[in-house]
Amino acid sequence: MDHHPHPCRYRQKETTVQLTMTIDGKKYRVDVEVEEGEEVRTEGAFPPTATMQAYPVYSAHPTATPPLAAPTPASSSEKICRSPIAGVVFKIVAQVGQHLEMNDLLVVLEAMKMETNITAHMSGKVEKILVSVGEAVQPGQAIAEFA
Repeated sequence: MDHHPHPCRYRQKETTVQLTMTIDGKKYRVDVEVEEGEEVRTEGAFPPTATMQAYPVYSAHPTATPPLAAPTPASSSEKICRSPIAGVVFKIVAQVGQHLEMNDLLVVLEAMKMETNITAHMSGKVEKILVSVGEAVQPGQAIAEFA
């Protein structure tokens, strides 16, 4: 990290930074590619109510993932995948009856001329798709239900 006179800026030598964002009380981790020599602002670049944490992501030598605990049955509300943002359904990728793993692509929303991938929040069989292409969705609206 190079030091600059302005405390909220630094030059990123790695090509990816990982950001943690909280939207409507739910935390999301986002990998952002940084161009060579591009400046990344971490503090002071957002309104005082916004918080942002940035740190480099190193993946040159991936480590083994620890084994997961045995899954517990999900409640009916946990089986609903909800939209984190407002947008229009651009494409439905998953199909009813299809088994998805966590983070598999479910639908693509378009918001502010950008496509946003909405992924499965859990592993399981898709029981219902609750939206259709061209439909406007709101944050928190149910998109799909898992069995």
